[in-house]
This record gives sequence, C-alpha cells and structure tokens, in this order.
Amino acid sequence: MTDKIGVNRDELPFIAPCRRLSPWAPFRWLRLGVRDLMQAPHHSLAYGLTVALLIGTVSLLAWFKGSQWIMYAMLGGFVFLAPLTCIGLYAISAQLERGEEVQMIRSARAAWKRHFGNEMIFALALLVIFLVWARAAIMVSVFFPTEGQPTIQDWIFYLGFGSAIGAVFAAVTFSASAFSLPMIMHRDVDSITAIVTSVNAVLRNKLAMIVWLTIVVASLLIGVVTAFVGLIVIVPVIGHAAWHGYLETIDADEFPRHEVGITAVPRPALTPGDAAD
Repeated sequence: MTDKIGVNRDELPFIAPCRRLSPWAPFRWLRLGVRDLMQAPHHSLAYGLTVALLIGTVSLLAWFKGSQWIMYAMLGGFVFLAPLTCIGLYAISAQLERGEEVQMIRSARAAWKRHFGNEMIFALALLVIFLVWARAAIMVSVFFPTEGQPTIQDWIFYLGFGSAIGAVFAAVTFSASAFSLPMIMHRDVDSITAIVTSVNAVLRNKLAMIVWLTIVVASLLIGVVTAFVGLIVIVPVIGHAAWHGYLETIDADEFPRHEVGITAVPRPALTPGDAAD
C-alpha cells in the first residue's frame, strides 16, 4: 500500500533498529532535559504544574472522599499512564531543537490532535495491562496471612510474591512505553511498530534501561514525598530527557516523517551532545 506522500507501507521494516547505549547514557539525557527546561522554563513548568495539580487533586479526593487504598491505586495507575503526560514535553523539546519559538498551542496540537489515534491505541494497551495488573493484585490477597499472629516469614512470602507480580507488570509497561510515544510523534508510524521497537531497544540495552528506570522511579517518589510540589520540576525534566533518550537510542530514518507538524522537517543543525535526527 502506497500513501499520498509516495511511501510504500508494505516495504517499511517491522521495527526500527536501535543503538547500543552506555549504562551512563541516562545521565546525559537528564543533563539535556535540564537544559531544555532552562531554555523554555515557562512552558515546561506550566506543564509540570498542570500534571502535579491533576495528580494531587485526584489523590486528595481519593484520600478524603474514598480511602487510602483508592489513592494508592490511583498512584499505581499513574505509573502506567505517566508516559502519556509527557507528550507535550516532547513537542517542546522538538521545537527547541529546530530553533523555533516555543508555543504552547503547537505543543498541545502535536500532543493531542495530530497523533491522537495512535496515542489512544497506546493508552488502551496500557489500560489493559493496568486492569490485568489490578486483577492480579486482588488474587495475590489469597496469600495474605490469616493467622492471628503471622510470622515474619509469612509477611516476607506475601510481600515478596506481591512485589514480584507488580515488578513483572511494571517491566512490561516500561519496556512498551520507554520509546514508543516519542517515536509516534517523531515519525509517521503505527502504535504496534512503535511499541515493538521500544521493547526491542529496552531488551538490547538492559543496563542503561535499569539505570533510567531507577532514575524515573526515584524522581517520582521524591515528587510524591514533597506533596507533589517536586513534580512541577521533575515531570518536565524527565519528559525532556525521555525525548533525548529516544533520539539517541532509536534509528528511525527508514520511516517517513509526518506531513505537517513540528517534526515534519529535520533539525537545521545538531548541537553538541545531541543525537542525529
């Protein structure tokens, strides 16, 4: 099948190849993420403030109107849906790379209009994983100690088994989302291609991805511990860094660009430390 810009979709590769990463590459992404935040502080922090207020509001409502367990479930769900909150930040980084004036309206359009279909397919896939995880979490409760005086061994078995189940679902989610959404915004690809590309890149760069996941989880925990105030800065830095991580890791040159939008044209020049576009 050939589309209107002359690309034969049947001849495109199933996945985009990935580059080998140093285990310390995520720290370079963080540096570039901080740089983007400093170059577009108002737009980035406004985005971070919006996300922090949303998460804080939902958590407070769950705490006061529902129960603590609902709040924990909400926070757990955020771990699965967090990649979707960074799409606008990818757009900000893309504008900065091209030497363009950052405009919130362009970032919002790129995030929620131009690629809405693929993003919703991706969100649906994450939702299915989250629902299965929630069901598995309920089933783990059968191992809850029922004796009046449970031993330490009982608690270790229960908590260890539950943590192992959660870790499996978290690993699957992280592998599928690490590079898929940046690729959807960068190139004209479908969600399945982007997800499989992301999983392949994560499996081929396990050490770097473990370091990156540790940084992300630790940062989000700091944001929660600081009553969500820290998320105002943490979310933009992580989002910008994820974009640079994608550019450094995934070689998507064989896939067509979008016809319109921020990433329809390549960057005019590379800046030191950036990956090829």
